[in-house]
Amino acid sequence: MLKQLYIKNFTLIDELNIILYPGFSVITGETGAGKSIILGAIHLLLGQRADIKQIKSGQNKCVIEAHFDLSKYDMEEFFEENNIDFDSEECILRREMNSNGKSRAFINDTPASLNVIRELGEQLIDIHSQHQSLLLQKADFQLNVVDIMAKNSKQLDAYNKAYQAYLDAQSEFEAFEEHYNKNQENVDFLRFQYTELENANLVEGEQEDLEHQQKLLSHAEDVKSGLYTALTCLSGEQTGAIDQVRQAVDQLEDILEIYPDLQEMTDRLRSAYIEMKDINQEVESRAEDVNFDPQQLQSLTDRLDMLYTLERKFHANSVEDLIEKRDSIYEELQSIENGSEHLQELWEKKNEAYQECMEKAAILSDSRKKAAAKVESEMKTRLAPLGIPNVKFAIDFKKKECSPTGIDNISFLFNANNTAQLQPISQVASGGEIARIMLSLKAMISGAVKLPTIIFDEIDTGVSGRIAEKMAHIMREMGNNNRQVISITHLPQIAALGNVHYKVSKSDTPQGTVSHMKKLTDEERVIELAQMLSGSDISAAAIDNARTLLQNAAEASH
Repeated sequence: MLKQLYIKNFTLIDELNIILYPGFSVITGETGAGKSIILGAIHLLLGQRADIKQIKSGQNKCVIEAHFDLSKYDMEEFFEENNIDFDSEECILRREMNSNGKSRAFINDTPASLNVIRELGEQLIDIHSQHQSLLLQKADFQLNVVDIMAKNSKQLDAYNKAYQAYLDAQSEFEAFEEHYNKNQENVDFLRFQYTELENANLVEGEQEDLEHQQKLLSHAEDVKSGLYTALTCLSGEQTGAIDQVRQAVDQLEDILEIYPDLQEMTDRLRSAYIEMKDINQEVESRAEDVNFDPQQLQSLTDRLDMLYTLERKFHANSVEDLIEKRDSIYEELQSIENGSEHLQELWEKKNEAYQECMEKAAILSDSRKKAAAKVESEMKTRLAPLGIPNVKFAIDFKKKECSPTGIDNISFLFNANNTAQLQPISQVASGGEIARIMLSLKAMISGAVKLPTIIFDEIDTGVSGRIAEKMAHIMREMGNNNRQVISITHLPQIAALGNVHYKVSKSDTPQGTVSHMKKLTDEERVIELAQMLSGSDISAAAIDNARTLLQNAAEASH
C-alpha cells in the first residue's frame, strides 16, 4: 500500500508531501490543476523514461519518493533475488533527475536499474487510465485476463519450456538440413577432390627426398667430375695422398726403436691412412653410382610438378598439408553419407518436441476454457447493475499454431442488447460501456492478484451519475479488501463515496503557477462536492445536496 508520496520540483509542483490511506480514496480538482502531473510523477517513479523538461523551471534537480507498506503481501523473494534490504512495513522507492540529464533510482536506498524498479512497480501499483482502456481491444490483454483468472502459471511455465524446446529442436533440424543440402550440392566435387588426392599416393617426407634426387641428377656430370678429381688426389700414381701417407707411416715406424716417443703420432697417422683408404673406396663407389639418367630425371621432375600443382590447387605448403586435406575431405564425405540418418534423427526429435509442446498447449488451453466460463458468468453479474441489464458477454476461442502464448486466439465478445449478435468489444462497445467493462474486469482480477494499490484515472468518463455511483461502490468494495484504491474523478457521486478525499489545485505566484494537493476536512469536502455539483457559484441547494451525498455514502458503508 502507498503510504506517503513526496514530490519536489516536478513540473508545476514546488514540494508536495502527502499521506495516503488504505481503502477507497478520491482525488478531485479542476481540469489543468495538476492531477495528471501527480500521475506523471508516479509513472516516473515506477520506471518511465525521464525527461529533463519535467524538472521545474529554474531548478537543477527533481525528486520523487514513495513509501509503501508491504506487510500484507508476500514480496520478500523479489528483494532477495535483487540483493536489496527488505522491510515489510517501510519500502522506499526514490527517483532523482538532474538538469544535466542524469537520472538515478533507488529501492530502500540501494541503487537500482530502471528494469528492476519497473518490475517492482508493476507489483505495487496498477494505474488505470483512459489510455489503458484501449488495452481491452488487444488480444494479449484479453488473454492475460483469462490467465490471471485461471491461475495457470504452472501450466503456462510448463508450456513455455516445451515451446522453447520445440523451437530449439526445429532450429537444430533446419540448420543441419541447410548444411546437408549444401553438402549434397558439393558432394560430386568433394569426391573428385578426394579421388585426385588419393590417387596421388602421397607419402610424408616424399617431396624433400625427390627434390634432393632431382638436384643430384641435374648436376650429375659436375658431381662425377668432382669425385674423380678427389680420387686422383687420394690415390693417383706418385702424387696420391694415400700413398704419401703410407710412406710417412713406414718412415716413422723405422725410427720408433730409436725414438719411441713417436709411437702415439705414428698410431694417429696410421689411423688416418686407414680412414683415407676407406674414404677413397667410398668416393670410388659414389663415382661409379653417379650417372646422368635423363629418363629418371624426367620422372622425378614430373612427380614434383604434380605435387607442386596439387599444393597450389589446394593452397597447401607441403605434402603433409595435402595429406591432411585429403583426410579432411574423406571425413566430410563420410559425414554426408551418414547425414541422411542424422537428418532423420533430428526430424524425429523435432516432431517429438512438437508433440510435447502441443500436449502442454492443450493442458494450458483447457485451463483457460474453464476459467473463461467463470469470467463470462461473473462479468454478466457485474455488468448488469452497472446499467447494462441485458448484457451478453462471451469469450471466443480459436485455435492457432503454437506460439509464445500457446495455441489460443481469444476474443472478448459483447453486446448490451440480449437480442443482438455478439461481436468483438472494440466494434460494439461505447466509451462508457468500455469504462464499465474495464472496472468490472479490474474488480474481478484484483481478487486473484495481490496488487496493493490500484489508481483509476477518470474511469467514469462517459457514464451517468447513477451508474457512476454504482461504479464507486465497486471501487469502495475493492478498497475494503486489504487493498488501496484511488480514483481521480470529476463526478461528485464517486467523490462522495471515498473514505478519504484529496483536492488538487493550482495558484499563481511570482515564480509562476504552482500545483498543490491536500486532504480535505469534512467541511471542505462538502464545499468541494457542492462546487462539483453547481460550479463556481455554490448555492444552498448544492450544499444540501453535497451533505446528502456524503450522508448516503456513510450509511452505505455501514
